[in-house]
Amino acid sequence: MTRTRYRKKANQAVIAMQMDLDTKGFSYQKWGAAQRCKQGDWLVNNSGDIYTIEQHVFSDTYSQISPGVYVKKTSIWAEVAEKEGSIKTIEGESHYKSGDYLVSNNEDGTDAYCISCKKFEAMYELDELK
Repeated sequence: MTRTRYRKKANQAVIAMQMDLDTKGFSYQKWGAAQRCKQGDWLVNNSGDIYTIEQHVFSDTYSQISPGVYVKKTSIWAEVAEKEGSIKTIEGESHYKSGDYLVSNNEDGTDAYCISCKKFEAMYELDELK
């Protein structure tokens, strides 16, 4: 499989709030497995899809455009999954089906997650800027 560079479409902002509370975090079920978050991570609403993003990943990849509203400022790398499986993420593990996108914030495939084909194609476009 070959990873291709994409960027989030300009109209794809998220609503997010940092969980800067005195907490040990919590676990929740998402993407077919247990996910974990900790103090300082971000709680994100991505068009009704709710999940958490690790503190440093969020600050490295998102920019605030207004209070509570953020856009992804970095490109991602993605490839189409040829068969179903699972991928280890910072927060836990995510399960995917054949045809879903395996996405990473880094060209080498690290900081990975998966997105259904339909959602990916609604949110991302080819990034032809080098």
